[in-house]
Amino acid sequence: MRRIALLTSGGDAPGMNAHIRAVVRASLHHGLEIYGVENGFSGLIDGEFIKMDRKSTANIISRGGTILRTARSKEFLNPGGRAAAAARMKENGIEGLIGCGGDGTFRGLHALWEEHKIQVIGTPGTIDNDLYGTFYTIGYDTAVNTATEAIDRIRDTADSHGRVFLIEVMGRHAGFIAMDVGIASGAEYIAVPETVTNMDMLYQRILKQGKKRRTIIIVGEGDEEGGATEIARKLYELYEVDTKVTILGHIQRGGSPGVRDRVLASHLGVAAVDAILDGKTDIMVGRIHNEITYTPLAETWSKVKPLKSYFHELADILA
Repeated sequence: MRRIALLTSGGDAPGMNAHIRAVVRASLHHGLEIYGVENGFSGLIDGEFIKMDRKSTANIISRGGTILRTARSKEFLNPGGRAAAAARMKENGIEGLIGCGGDGTFRGLHALWEEHKIQVIGTPGTIDNDLYGTFYTIGYDTAVNTATEAIDRIRDTADSHGRVFLIEVMGRHAGFIAMDVGIASGAEYIAVPETVTNMDMLYQRILKQGKKRRTIIIVGEGDEEGGATEIARKLYELYEVDTKVTILGHIQRGGSPGVRDRVLASHLGVAAVDAILDGKTDIMVGRIHNEITYTPLAETWSKVKPLKSYFHELADILA
């Protein structure tokens, strides 16, 4: 019986457990032995393999985080670490590996294929939604809804006190979260890494709110001005505008995944096992317009996934 393995790597994302469940059950359906790797690539090096069955994935579809846990491995960044990981896999008779994560995970999978010809399939698990080759990534929809709910609560306080709030959301290199939550929460200004923040325009948006100055400003953490704290400092120094800063941080990663993430994670998990059986390798399984897509791993980080200009236009019109 053929053996394959599954790991989750990088930052956790809501829906990873639904994905694990789908991979395990699809593997068993096709008569494969499936092993979970604890602690990502670090666990791969240390041989932390757990044989999975249907019982091991019972009642996890609604859980946040990842039951396999995740960790970043400096050792795996080196050829020696990857060679050790490949050796552990061969010792355990594991012929293929499915890895759920972001671009760092995919770089590791790609290196395993390039250096050791181990069959690898990537699935997009990151709240940033910044991977080329898929419309949405696992965890993105839940993160956006979590952030929007928090911002709705902050708006109540902003309305009550007439305050200017700068709310920072995740997205080091991409503004998908900031743009979607900004539009969904009725923000007066949205700062994203893809565009240059216009401080004068931002100040004018604040002035338009009148004497009460109730304003919600959404800032992607990768914005070139340096994030919400830095923008707050500049608003005070340049225009004497007092602001309140809220950094939502890791609450965006946690919590029970929403329906869309559970379905996406399940769809991609089954498709990843199908790709293994079809002999595919060094690719990411994604989904665009409800159709499964296959993208070479190297393209998922070398090609830029654009934040469409009409989102910027829409945000400006609605603001």
